[in-house]
Amino acid sequence: MSGVATEERAEHAVASELSTLDRYLPLWIGAAMLAGLLAGRWVPGMAPALDAFQIDGISLPIALGLLVMMYPVLAKVRYDRLDTVTGDRRLLVSSLVLNWLVGPAVMFALAWIFLADLPEFRTGLIIVGLARCIAMVIVWNDLARGDREAAAVLVALNSLFQVVAFAALGWFYLSVLPGWLGLPRTGIDASTGDIASSVLVFLGIPLVAGYLTRRFGERARGRAWYEQRFLPRIGPLGLYGLLFTIVLLFAMQGEAITSAPLDVARIAAPLLGYFALMWAGSLVLGRLLLLRYERAVALAFTAAGNNFELAIAVSIATFGITSGQALAGVVGPLIEVPVLVGLVYVSLWARRYFPAARHAPGTGARVEEAR
Repeated sequence: MSGVATEERAEHAVASELSTLDRYLPLWIGAAMLAGLLAGRWVPGMAPALDAFQIDGISLPIALGLLVMMYPVLAKVRYDRLDTVTGDRRLLVSSLVLNWLVGPAVMFALAWIFLADLPEFRTGLIIVGLARCIAMVIVWNDLARGDREAAAVLVALNSLFQVVAFAALGWFYLSVLPGWLGLPRTGIDASTGDIASSVLVFLGIPLVAGYLTRRFGERARGRAWYEQRFLPRIGPLGLYGLLFTIVLLFAMQGEAITSAPLDVARIAAPLLGYFALMWAGSLVLGRLLLLRYERAVALAFTAAGNNFELAIAVSIATFGITSGQALAGVVGPLIEVPVLVGLVYVSLWARRYFPAARHAPGTGARVEEAR
């Protein structure tokens, strides 16, 4: 009983530390989704106007929102601790296996199970499954009290694999494997340069900005000032960027979503299964590997998250902006956002099933920082 009481007190302490914005995050996200849908549906020409601001297929408004969202989280990372993550082979190998062997295979299976009669949506979902985590996953991990350094390393590692593996896996899952199974085949247009530019914009820029901010901030004023004074000031920017991005995503596809709710529901079914299987399976794997909670939850979110911007860009470039493949790519983050927000709260509840950091072998101590 005392252990349960201790967990309840710990959860209450975490909740009391959250700002108003953090505490009511599901409400703000729901409001942002609704605002985006209404704007995209009722404001004439809004979606085409937003879509017009692009460079090499990258939406500038969404890029701005993602950069603002990721910068504060990456500024919190203690880069002098990254070596404690890169030496954890259990974590790194597990992440690569989950992201590049398990994830694409799970999405391929679910797409064919649920959308066998809808080839455009099926192909779009398979492309989503090939585009691994890069942006929002860092925010979900931070909200779930995951290991920031581990999340940064895992996202960077999988981003490098994405540059070299995305096109090859797309060829395998859309052409080779269906041919072996006697299923219809297709292909995608995804150059290594386009994928590398996506990684550079959505990870490289905020990562460099976060690193330089910490380095020069600590050098000028010291670590205590940086973590106790500076980080709390810029922290809310991450959630503002998240809400801004959600509004834009829903606004750009609001008419398509509200005009075809049954299509959205058909696409949503396998996505829900995918997020649940990948997140829960990864968290259980982390527990079996004796990872402490902070690293297990980083493993789970980086395995369940997807690079929706890359998936949408590839679908549009290959099949067109009005294609079913592009719609499936757009529905991906629209389902992912509320589901993974919910899993943040499930993660915080699941901490009770993990050993304390001091009992986890070979992982080092986790020092809770200012948020």
